[in-house]
Amino acid sequence: MAIPLYYVACNLWTRRLTTALTAGGLALVVFVFATVLMLDAGLKQTLVSTGEFDNVVAIRKGSDTEVQSGITRVQAAVIESHPSVAFGALGRRLASKETVVLISLRKLGTAKPSNVVIRGISPQGLELRPQVKLAQGRRFSPGSSEIVVGSSIAKGFEGTRIGGTLRFAQRDWNVVGIFDAGGSGFDSEIWGDADQLMQAFRRIGYSSVIVRLAEGADFDRFRADVNADPRLTNEVKREQTFYSDQSRALSTFINILGLSLTAIFSIGAMIGAMITMYASVSNRVAEIGTLRALGFRRSSVLGAFLAEALLLGLAGGVIGLALASLMQFASFSTTNFQTFAELAFRFTLTPGIAVKTLVFSMAMGLTGGFLPAARAARMNIVDSLRAA
Repeated sequence: MAIPLYYVACNLWTRRLTTALTAGGLALVVFVFATVLMLDAGLKQTLVSTGEFDNVVAIRKGSDTEVQSGITRVQAAVIESHPSVAFGALGRRLASKETVVLISLRKLGTAKPSNVVIRGISPQGLELRPQVKLAQGRRFSPGSSEIVVGSSIAKGFEGTRIGGTLRFAQRDWNVVGIFDAGGSGFDSEIWGDADQLMQAFRRIGYSSVIVRLAEGADFDRFRADVNADPRLTNEVKREQTFYSDQSRALSTFINILGLSLTAIFSIGAMIGAMITMYASVSNRVAEIGTLRALGFRRSSVLGAFLAEALLLGLAGGVIGLALASLMQFASFSTTNFQTFAELAFRFTLTPGIAVKTLVFSMAMGLTGGFLPAARAARMNIVDSLRAA
């Protein structure tokens, strides 16, 4: 015969103060745990959404990022002319020969410098990125010293509003537009004309070539042809895969740091739950004896106290998750360890994170309540009633 769950919940309500304090301690740990997972999910979502499935990135072999890469004009022309590359509306190949460099800009409010990606794109560059929409102003004119900035850059750096002027590469560049890339990594970039930027930075080659394949299934053939061509010293990746790889180092750092802090804090929270449950057992000795006298087995008493600990953990998990969900309204920016450039992204709460968080919180409650529950189950009926 099992003890009703309603009876277990009433015991928690009767000790509202201690229940609230213990649940609050668990909630703080859950908050840290959930925000770490949300931060990692936001980072991965930002970078993965940067790429299009049918787009392919070509960079130099051995390069992890576009900043480190170099592609000659001859190699770019060979890649662009491959039969698998699709044609656009105007009959041109859907390919963008791009140059990527880092510059230092001052952040708004703090005036501290931070690295920002400058991307020079070909006329087809915008057609290859349908998620990028012009939010304010206009596009830059090809062959001019005009630039457009991502929405995250416009919000966080000096001189990046429309009409502003940035000076880099010994030239003044006029900001003529702000684009919205739908929360992708492009929001943290500045775009301009590739040829003009190459001249300004005295580059003789491109950083990467982005192409759209006519058929997604042509990727394996395209990659095999690039690898087999003796003129090319390049490797190709699907754009989504390429940008997903960019998150690896920062994602690892976030997880190691966040989960280490969570592990340390969770020890304290479980000890708090254990103390609360031990106090509950001590104050209910006569009640436990009565339950045993009424015919409830030791396993039923054990189950009741474990259920109480689980409910305590669940309460802490719900509170912590509710607090963590508010972080979705905040954005976070840091240096991407892969590119050494500023990257802005949001905390992202997914159903999977919610489930993991609640399971983690109940596991803490169960771990903290196991020993007190075992003590309650081992109590002798006569000794318990005598203590009354």
